[in-house]
Amino acid sequence: MEIFAIILSAVTGALATYVINRKWQWGAVKTSALLSLLVALFFKMFPDVLNAYLTQNIPFVFIGASFIGMVSVRLVARYWILLIAGVVFGILYLHLGKHFVGYGGLLGLSASISLLSVMGLNLLIVKYLKAFRKITLKKRGTD
Repeated sequence: MEIFAIILSAVTGALATYVINRKWQWGAVKTSALLSLLVALFFKMFPDVLNAYLTQNIPFVFIGASFIGMVSVRLVARYWILLIAGVVFGILYLHLGKHFVGYGGLLGLSASISLLSVMGLNLLIVKYLKAFRKITLKKRGTD
């Protein structure tokens, strides 16, 4: 349950920041800050809604995932990239948090690793599919 809630809040943070910034053009920083503030205030005002672990960690996860949603529309135009990056961020947060206690920048580092790895994987898949299509068309004799 806790793992699912962390990953869901990561996906929500990334997608909500991206969508609201794209739709209303508030700016990535303002959108991220406003949404993160709302989530943090909610869990500060209602600490008993979820268990103590989730109440403490969901605001951090949301803030870190909102860094993913701050990406430019020119770089990421597909929502599924942000969805997968949010899932990767949630998994990284669950596993890296224990190893980087006391170090600053874990949220930003995890967000950039998540987004860059998914964007890189997307580029590799697109290039592979283009190359595969070119090879297949040459074998059929159409170019």
